[in-house]
Parts: sequence; structure tokens; C-alpha cells
Amino acid sequence: MKQKLYSAVLLVGGLIALDIVTKRWAERTLEYGLPMDILGVPLTLAYNTGVAFGLPLPGAGRWIIMLATVFVLVVLTGIFRRTPGRDWSRLLAVQLVAAGALGNFIDRVRWSGGVVDFIGPIDLGFMHWPIFNVADMAITSGAVLLALSMLREETAETAAAPALDPADPS
Repeated sequence: MKQKLYSAVLLVGGLIALDIVTKRWAERTLEYGLPMDILGVPLTLAYNTGVAFGLPLPGAGRWIIMLATVFVLVVLTGIFRRTPGRDWSRLLAVQLVAAGALGNFIDRVRWSGGVVDFIGPIDLGFMHWPIFNVADMAITSGAVLLALSMLREETAETAAAPALDPADPS
């Protein structure tokens, strides 16, 4: 448990620090709404007062999201504690989601102006991917990895379960 906790503190702390530093850099360097390109990556300062993809929230939405974040962090802590140290993909996934959630949570706590986003929009050819930040990347990649980890576990459990004989009435 000690090794799991040590690596989690390093990864989560490092990602939160990177998120804070890049957001502060974006606020100092980018003019609100005016895009800039660095190495072909569009950077546009935006403030997201909504949820994912800028979906709007009701008036008390900021507080609802903050409470939901605390709930998610409690659930992630439980998953982290129950995950064996050898299941590196599950541990990494939980840490990525937690780091991203905390990074955006810090913005919501510090002010009502919204979460600082600055990477994008990215033209995918058929749509423009919305503007995001380092925390959003951690949440997204962690959520995908967590889903894959859970799917792998479910597949292994299904394969290990005894097959039921449809002719057996019991």
C-alpha cells in the first residue's frame, strides 16, 4: 500500500502542478478568444463555466459540480484502495481521473469565472474538438483506461465462470 500511495502522490501531484502551471501560462500569454498556434497546435484561451464540452449548467451548477467532484474522488479513493498493486493499468487510470478532477476542481474553487481551457479547438475534418486543458486530457485518458481495465476484468471473470448447461434443470 505504501508503494501505491507514494506513486499516486507523485503522479497526481505532478499532473496537478502541470495543469496549474499551464493554465496560469495560458492566462498570462494568450488573449481571451484570440487563437495562437504553437507547433501546429491551436491555443485559445477560454473559460468554461459549464461541464464537459462547455455544456451549460443551471445557476447553482458550479456548486453541484464541486459536490459531484468530491463524490467522484471518494469513489476513486475506494477503487484505488481495493486495487492490487500489480494492477498498474487500473491504478494509473484512477490516478489520471483523480488528478484531472482535482485540477479542474481547483479552478472552480478559486473563482466563479470557470475552468481555464486553452488547447484547441482542433479541426478533426468533420468537426472542431472543443477547447480543453491538461486536466481534461488526464480525465479522458484515465476514463478510457479505467473502462478498458474494467472490461478486461469482466471478460476474465466471464471466461473463468463455469458454463451453464441448458439441458440441466437445476
